[in-house]
Amino acid sequence: MLDINFIRENQERVKESIKNRGKVDIDIDELLKIDETRRGLILDRDSLRAQKNKISEEVSQKQILPVGRQDDERDKAIVEASEIKEKLKVVETNLNKVEEEFKDKVLLVPNVTSPKMPVGKDESENVVLRKWGEPKKFDFEIKDHVDLGKSLDIIDIEKATEVSGSRFYYLKNDAVLLQFALINFVIKTLANENILKDLAKKVGNPYFKAFVPVLPPVMIKPEVMKKMDRLDPIDERFELKKDPLILVGSAEHTLGPYHMNEILDKKVLPIRYIGYSTSFRREAGSYGKDTRGIIRVHQFDKLEMETLVPKEFGEVEQDFIVSIQEYLVQQLEIPYQVIQICTGDAGKPDYNQIDINCWIPSQNKYRETHTSDYMTNYQSRRLNTRYRDGNEVEYVHMNDATAFAIGRTLVAILENNQQKDGSVLIPKVLQEYVGKDIIKLK
Repeated sequence: MLDINFIRENQERVKESIKNRGKVDIDIDELLKIDETRRGLILDRDSLRAQKNKISEEVSQKQILPVGRQDDERDKAIVEASEIKEKLKVVETNLNKVEEEFKDKVLLVPNVTSPKMPVGKDESENVVLRKWGEPKKFDFEIKDHVDLGKSLDIIDIEKATEVSGSRFYYLKNDAVLLQFALINFVIKTLANENILKDLAKKVGNPYFKAFVPVLPPVMIKPEVMKKMDRLDPIDERFELKKDPLILVGSAEHTLGPYHMNEILDKKVLPIRYIGYSTSFRREAGSYGKDTRGIIRVHQFDKLEMETLVPKEFGEVEQDFIVSIQEYLVQQLEIPYQVIQICTGDAGKPDYNQIDINCWIPSQNKYRETHTSDYMTNYQSRRLNTRYRDGNEVEYVHMNDATAFAIGRTLVAILENNQQKDGSVLIPKVLQEYVGKDIIKLK
């Protein structure tokens, strides 16, 4: 969330950001009026508490005098203390109500947007920053990943539909080896400080600290998910009926709160995690979209980066993370575009969002496979994750980003590397992990 002091001092910027996002319903003027009332009640409360304490002290001093002396003054002070106590009770009750209203309203305010982010209403106004690689021209009729998966006996959607319903799939045989190859490749790469140093140097990031691999929980308390500002829209989430828990939609949802309510020493920053988890999304509102195949499903596996850095390095950390994403996709030799997301397509906590879209031959277009979100201290303020810098205590700045969304990456690998005989070449960088260089027809 945004600091209310920041909102007061940057009213027009906050209003403009809300307007540019185009889908947020929050009245900043109303919020500031509530805040003014809240601050007035806090002053009243503190004043009454001070009066009450002063009178209590005076009564206590009078009680140590001999009996019979200053009884009238003491009794008068006791009555006055009782009246102040009643007034204080009323003020505190009103303040509690206003505080709740204030909290509800301020949590609705989205992050301000970066000047880098173009103003636009939806994904149609996102901007291509750069491209890498050229889509391959096939001299035969290509198959999509569904037909490849079936003929190679590595993806079974039909049986998953019988067992679990639509938007599920089984991975089998070499597809499983490919998945674990991707996992091992990412973890090995993000532990290699020589690779990270080169990437960090190119974008001017002074840190090349390695990522710590984590297997995080895939269930989260709703109140913690709300602190991450990822609970809504709730229709996208799978909720457990018997227990107050939500299934995560990404490893970031439980990686982000790992240092909740902590004050870290600046010396330990940056903290960088690479998390692997199964993720769950209901895909509410996506009726009719990507019904064929494994691009839009209810259950999928992801490798996700989460980093916490000092406030002055938040932006360059995102640049570093995007350079990692590009490096990973380049190693797979898959053509891609880097996309600057516009204001109307960005997430509510995002100060800036950059996507990578990989080429999908069967669709003859680029599809989103990676996202990088820079939140400034928007999430850390809600999570109360801070760091100490000398005598100052600051909120950390947080980034999260996809290393690989396994399903979509498998789609890109299979379709871009298919051969005329129906086989699929395994990217060179994964061959040592898979133990072969080609997936052949059985």
